[in-house]
Amino acid sequence: MRSRNFGIEHGAKVVRYPIRMLRYWFGYHLLAREYERAGRPLDIAEIGIHNGQMFLFAKIAATHVRDPAQGLAWSRWLGVDAVLKHHRIKKAGYAEVQEANLEDENFALDGTFDVALCLHILEHRPAPEDDLRKIAAGVRPGGAIIGGSPVVPRIAQQIQEWRIRRTAAPMGHVSVFSPARIRRMTKEAGLNLEFISGAFFLRRKGWQLENSAEWLRFNLRWGQLFPGWPGEIYWLARKP
Repeated sequence: MRSRNFGIEHGAKVVRYPIRMLRYWFGYHLLAREYERAGRPLDIAEIGIHNGQMFLFAKIAATHVRDPAQGLAWSRWLGVDAVLKHHRIKKAGYAEVQEANLEDENFALDGTFDVALCLHILEHRPAPEDDLRKIAAGVRPGGAIIGGSPVVPRIAQQIQEWRIRRTAAPMGHVSVFSPARIRRMTKEAGLNLEFISGAFFLRRKGWQLENSAEWLRFNLRWGQLFPGWPGEIYWLARKP
């Protein structure tokens, strides 16, 4: 996972294995798992595309993998966001986008998608459980939802959420997640949680330790063992 230009600030580009890029690494490899499972190109809906970093990462990574089991192809990749940055979208190369807000009671995907990506979007939402149910409705039976967000231990979740909601800026974080909340909200949305993992022990932009593959492996192992450690968490849940 060497750093390339994915719209990431300079500090994360000057090291070989920037831990900040794990948000795209997890997304890519969970998509690759779904591609292998399906045995055909995927129909993907990405909710909350921002500047298109995940799509750019997937396009470039798919052309550089050496292990066929890590390959990825899609027949459709729909980018959905409440505010579309058209110059960024054009640069990223999206073929299909939809301007839509999860707050809209009429928000709906068409129910044909193999995977819905909701990476670093639900923490910006005041009622993420409701949003997840809407997203799940847009995935076909047997399809998956891939999520990711900041994480805290269960004991700190409610007080941290109360604190950030008091001072949240527009478009800021207003919801806080623990592994327990993710397990509960996926179950309430009618999904089966198949994968959940924290991402890292410690990260710092431009830190020389992030030139070490061993340091990266340690962080991934730590996240697997302690998913509630303050940092980030990634998960995959399947629609029956």
